[in-house]
Formats: sequence, C-alpha cells, structure tokens
Amino acid sequence: MRLLNKKHFVGAVLAVTACSLLAQTPPPPPAPATPAVDGEPVFTADTKEVTLYVSVLDRDGRMVTDLPKQNFKVTENGTEMDIKHFTRDDVPVSMCIVIDSSGSMKDKHSRVVAAALALVRASNKADEVCFVNFNDLYYKDQAFTNDINKLEEAMERIDNHGGTAMRDALSATIDYLKAEGKRDKKVVVLVTDGNDNSSSKTTLEDLLRLTRDSEVLVYSIGLLSDEERNEARKAKRALGELADVSGGFAYYPKNLSEVEEITPRIAHEIRNQYILSYTPQGPLDGTYRRLKVEVRGARGATIRHRSGYYATDKAANGTTALPAGTQAATTH
Repeated sequence: MRLLNKKHFVGAVLAVTACSLLAQTPPPPPAPATPAVDGEPVFTADTKEVTLYVSVLDRDGRMVTDLPKQNFKVTENGTEMDIKHFTRDDVPVSMCIVIDSSGSMKDKHSRVVAAALALVRASNKADEVCFVNFNDLYYKDQAFTNDINKLEEAMERIDNHGGTAMRDALSATIDYLKAEGKRDKKVVVLVTDGNDNSSSKTTLEDLLRLTRDSEVLVYSIGLLSDEERNEARKAKRALGELADVSGGFAYYPKNLSEVEEITPRIAHEIRNQYILSYTPQGPLDGTYRRLKVEVRGARGATIRHRSGYYATDKAANGTTALPAGTQAATTH
C-alpha cells in the first residue's frame, strides 16, 4: 500500500471537504430566460397572457405602421384590458404553406407553385417554412426549412388527383405547427380551388375552434371562379370564417394571374403587424371571450385580429400526425 506524505494527505483532505460542501449546497436557481429569436424579443403565449397580432390597413389597403401604443384599445367581453406588451417588430414566423393538389388543380399547379415561392422570397429570412399538400389525404412533403430550393423541389413533386379534404389537412397542419414550429408567431397560407368535397372527419365547427385556440393566423386564397355556385358559396363561408377567427384574411382572385400578386401582399402584412398582449381577468373557466381592437388616428382603417378565444388551460392535447413523403410515394 502506498502511503501519502503529510503534504499530499492535507491536499486530499481539502479536496474531499470541498466536494462534500459542493454536494450539500443546492445549485442556484436558473436565471429566467428572455425569449428571443435571432436577437429579436418575442412574446411567449401562455395560460396567463393573451397575444394579438393586429393588422391596420388604410382605405387604400396599405399597411399603417407608425401608430403608438396609446392609440390602441383592447376590450375583452366589452371590458378594456391593460396592454402589457406592444411592438411592431418584424419577428420571424413558423409558416406552413398548404396547397390543394386535387385533380382540378392540375392546370393551376405551376402558377400556384410560383406564387408560393414568391411568398417565401418576400418573407423574413429567418422564417421557417413547411409545405403540405392535400387531396383525399394530406402529406407533409417538406418539414420546416428556410431553404427555398428544398421547398421548390417538394412542390414540383406533387401529383394532382383525387378530391379536396381541406378540413382534415388544415387541422393536421395546425397541430403540426403547434408541436414543431419553433417561432412564437405561426401562420398558415392555404391555396385551394373548391369546397371540401371529400370525407374529412373534421367538421368546420371543430376546425374553427381549433384555429381559435391555436393562435395561428390563417390566410387563404380561394380560386373559386370555376367552382359550381353553391359549392363556391360554401367554400367562401369556410375560408371567410377561418380568416375571421384567426385574424388572417381570405382572398378570392378572379383569375390565376392575380395569385402571384397576392402572396407578396400576405408576406408584407405578416411582417408589419402590431403585437399586443395583456393579462386576462378572472379564472380560466372555459368561457368564450370576445376580443375587439379599436385604433385612434386611423379613420376609416380596416383592423384585423382574431375574434376571440376560449379561456382554458392550454395543456398539451393529442396531435394529428402529418404523413411525410410525396403523393407519388403514397398514392392510394
């Protein structure tokens, strides 16, 4: 057995004592993290804070971007709320582009893909974008990325056929956004040419409630000029209500050439919205709370924001999986 000399013995005792003290001393609590994306502050939506993305457009449809906090008034069920945070920063978003790939979209495919890529090019460079296409089923052809070449390749691979199970596709996409999107601000941009005419299990009422609870902005482009009148009316109702509850907007271009003009406008609006948040009053009792934003100093302006929310604890619910792969690989 090797013996320690006095100097080594004292050093060993001090080392053991230090380790013992460290083991007995609890670690300091972690410093609270300030959420940020690429250096920009963001607001984390939780059960005690309501976040609103507000678009203000003048009479000519141009974004009004120079209004101060004191010009905004937010009411919940008619009661004015104290605005806790206010900004108009161009924060990065998690965005899913959802394109109808039913048989009736075949002749529209190339123009729609060009418009979708124009949307990506006009967006914040720090955005993450996914691509979903749907007919009777839905497919996640590209997970979140900021590589426009990957998005273009995924969009070019789709095979147009089948019906239009729009509600199921949107429901699964919103679930995917909430589960996998890394940005606090989340957006869906949908392009479709008709009403849901397939066997969607998701009802419109279910989809509207999911959209309300998700805080996802839904922008839609309805290419409905060739749709039968009654079906076009049903499609407009669905797309319009999704826009109203989310704070997005539904466009109905008269012809395909207008689509490439619309998508950069959507990107511009997303990048120039006001972000307001406040702490709601009362318990999370499951009731529906109506929201209204009024703006002074912008007479005749159009104000877009989500119409309300259900005051419930946002505990994690089950999510619907988005099958990966192209339609060519999963054709039924």
